[in-house]
Amino acid sequence: MTLQARADEPVTTAHETPVPSEPLHDGVSIALLSPGTTPSRTLTPLPDGLLALDVHAPGVPVEIRLSVPLGDAAGYWHPQGGWRRTLVPDWAGRAATCLVDGPAAGSLYEHSGATLLTWAAADPVTEATIRFGVSEENDTHVVHLRLPAADRPHRLLLAPRAPSVAAALRPIRAHLAAAHPPMHVPDTARVPVYSTWYAFNQNVTAAAVESQAALAAELGCGALILDDGWQAYGNGRGYAGVGDWRPDPAKFPDLAAHVAAVRAHGLCHLLWVAPLLLGPQADCHDRWATAAPRPATVPGAHVLDPRRPEVRRHVVDLCVSLVRDYGLDGLKLDFLDEAAVYAGDGGGDVGHAMTLLLDRLRQELEAVRPGILLELRQPYTGPGMAPYGNMLRSFDCPADATANRVNTLDTALLAVGGAVHSDMLMWSHSAGTEAVARQLIGALHSVPQISVRLDEVPREHRETVRFWLGWWRRHRELILDGETEPGRPDELYPLVHSALGEECLISVHGDRVATLDTAAYRTFHLVNGSGRDRVMADVIGGGPVRARVHGPDGRMMNDPLTLLPDGPRPLAVPRGGLVSLTLMEGPR
Repeated sequence: MTLQARADEPVTTAHETPVPSEPLHDGVSIALLSPGTTPSRTLTPLPDGLLALDVHAPGVPVEIRLSVPLGDAAGYWHPQGGWRRTLVPDWAGRAATCLVDGPAAGSLYEHSGATLLTWAAADPVTEATIRFGVSEENDTHVVHLRLPAADRPHRLLLAPRAPSVAAALRPIRAHLAAAHPPMHVPDTARVPVYSTWYAFNQNVTAAAVESQAALAAELGCGALILDDGWQAYGNGRGYAGVGDWRPDPAKFPDLAAHVAAVRAHGLCHLLWVAPLLLGPQADCHDRWATAAPRPATVPGAHVLDPRRPEVRRHVVDLCVSLVRDYGLDGLKLDFLDEAAVYAGDGGGDVGHAMTLLLDRLRQELEAVRPGILLELRQPYTGPGMAPYGNMLRSFDCPADATANRVNTLDTALLAVGGAVHSDMLMWSHSAGTEAVARQLIGALHSVPQISVRLDEVPREHRETVRFWLGWWRRHRELILDGETEPGRPDELYPLVHSALGEECLISVHGDRVATLDTAAYRTFHLVNGSGRDRVMADVIGGGPVRARVHGPDGRMMNDPLTLLPDGPRPLAVPRGGLVSLTLMEGPR
């Protein structure tokens, strides 16, 4: 979350308590500060090419200060950056992190895309506060990381300079995956999803959802999420009635039968629940009110304090009973980040309490339903959450294809294990097929979730959904398991490459040139997410090809292209469509 400046804090980092700095690596300097002691440090090369910085300050808080000359710096990426991904002054750059509110990590990069400093805390659980940004007084970019007292060294992982943020974070992600073994990701976590939220909001009924389930399965979905509104008092778009978590008898008179009906269409069924929220209208409010002293940041509810053992037991029992009693395949666990309202209040570390809760929750859910599906949502999709969820969803961005692309790619940069999912896709019933395709293309590099009333949109919309979900399923190994290079974060990823073996997918979202290196790949898929009916390509090598062009609704388009010559050239690809190029055997 964004951290406000303390009243007693200097305006800029240059005016904080001075501490001598010394060179660390790759032009980065370090200084350490701890009350009443002199911290020590060691820097150790790791087998994966990373450096481990261990800071020793037993029993007292410590501040680790990193600084690097600005060079040709263009931006600073960090998990909580949102849309603020260019350089900020150090009087403005602040963040607070914990297990459920984004990992402590960051990457400073140049206009070429190459990195100057990439770091991550090896412990993704402990609460931390960070100041970062351009030091106007020193012509440097700084990161000041404040960590609480601990009886063991604090470790930072430092990546060597790399050609891109994604390349720098890749070994950090692999290291954290080994340190925090992720939850099993079944095939059912890697299939398109139908969600009720944008289609219905809270106005859901068993009959309406079951009618959508039949259509969703026929169009290529493999799972359904019944979102907010299924529960008693689930009306009004606020959270004043949450806490009881029993079905609304008027909407779902037999929830178990409804779940069975959805599953009969071949869909897994997940249920939305926000187990830490407690509203004043809930029947159980008086029983739990003293365990929820702080209001949530969402309207109408308070937050149960997960540091209390009775709260943890209550949340686990609740979730297990939902899965067991209604025959669910999984849960959409919402608003876990609300636990961060208790961070820094002196009552204990929120992240450590959440690990106790989530460890027990996963263990007991897997005993009831092996292969359980658990959806987590930004910002609680970092490496520390890898053991507790296998569907990692982008933050809410209704109808915003650009935000879906950026959010899913941001999540994937540090995602460990789980399948990254898009926010639910919605669009206007009066939109053209290219607008529908744009939403699907915005979610292309993740597992797509859709949320429209499929029986009310025009037939051509359904055909567009059918085509893109089918194409996505045929290429999901390339999309989900390939190596993805999205480019510079401050440019919002307008040209995204995913590669696996001899196959390469390039999605184009602006007036950019896609490089086709025929020495590296034999098959290229160019997806046109731009506003023009062509894609510019720079061909290296060239040769005879088989070309297949599809419009936004999947219809084949005539294309006389049989030879792909070396050099730059436009390719006729309709907006919202794609071209697949396969190099034929012969001279190249």
